[in-house]
Amino acid sequence: MKTSILVLCLCCFSISSFAQRSPIPGLPAVDYQDAGFNSDSIDALIPIMDDFNQLDFRGMVVIKDNNILMEWYYNSHTRSDINDIRSAGKSITSLLLGVAIKEGLVQNLDQDVYSFFSKEKYPSMHEDYKQIKIRDLLDMSSGLDADADDWRTPGNAGQWMGKDEWVEYLLGIPLAKKPGEQWVYADINAALIGAIIEETSGMSLNDFAKENVFAPLGIKKYYWYTNAANQTVAAGTLFLSTVDFAKLGVLVANEGKWGDNQIVPADYIETLLARKVFDLTEISALANAYGMFWYKTQRTYNGKKIDFLYASGNGGNYLVVVPQENMVIALTSTAYGTGYGHRRAQAIVHKLLNALE
Repeated sequence: MKTSILVLCLCCFSISSFAQRSPIPGLPAVDYQDAGFNSDSIDALIPIMDDFNQLDFRGMVVIKDNNILMEWYYNSHTRSDINDIRSAGKSITSLLLGVAIKEGLVQNLDQDVYSFFSKEKYPSMHEDYKQIKIRDLLDMSSGLDADADDWRTPGNAGQWMGKDEWVEYLLGIPLAKKPGEQWVYADINAALIGAIIEETSGMSLNDFAKENVFAPLGIKKYYWYTNAANQTVAAGTLFLSTVDFAKLGVLVANEGKWGDNQIVPADYIETLLARKVFDLTEISALANAYGMFWYKTQRTYNGKKIDFLYASGNGGNYLVVVPQENMVIALTSTAYGTGYGHRRAQAIVHKLLNALE
């Protein structure tokens, strides 16, 4: 199916969806048949996606071997529209930590959190932070008294995210468990990684990302909430276009490189891909494991085992990276607070991976 036929087909199914394949620097467009996809499987996917009754699905971008294969938008949205990717922003914060290591701001993942902050500047900093390593934060196993599913815990985001200054508050949260032993999903972990980058760089995470990652990747239009104290919410509130979201996945698939520019150290990406600390098979429909603010999965498609990792945000915002196929899938949606947003995204991912020949 040629591009013109694809666009016509999409328009026949829904006037609110369309394909956009104008060039992007570093990411030329090619037909998906030429990249190893089964045409019949993709053709069958088109009407399924156009039959969505919900009006909150925004876009899908598929990139393989640094070529854009599919760039589809729905419900009047376009390439230039930005979307809150919610907790998928945590995975971007993990990439920014890799940049901080490259810049010498952080030495390694075994440094304790306490060592990055001055007791004079943060007098309420708890001594428990001497026990927490950076890797504990990245693996959601800090042991801090914080739980995204329990608003009563003092480290729950509802207790601090609305403050004009929150680092002082966060550094006063005590341990509830021994670090490194249990996976408990909590925004405080990503917030502290962001605070470490801000403390060592002297910049907001927003500005650090712009200078070191977003600008080199040509990401010009975005928003990342930053409070009155110039502290950025590293746990979420990052707004990106679907195609710019996908670019960050390309950075992972290319071992930290964008073109000839090594943006994130290759050994950091290697660790990010390999680290699978906690088994999530009993609590997740898609993930098998977790590590470095990324979910890790292995599934069998058409008789072939495929390992992939993904960033996940409320509402069905997914960034999937399939290293062995050099493939990235970015999905954006505003189905916040619903279960079907995630189910819809996972169904699309499965169908795309099943379409690989």
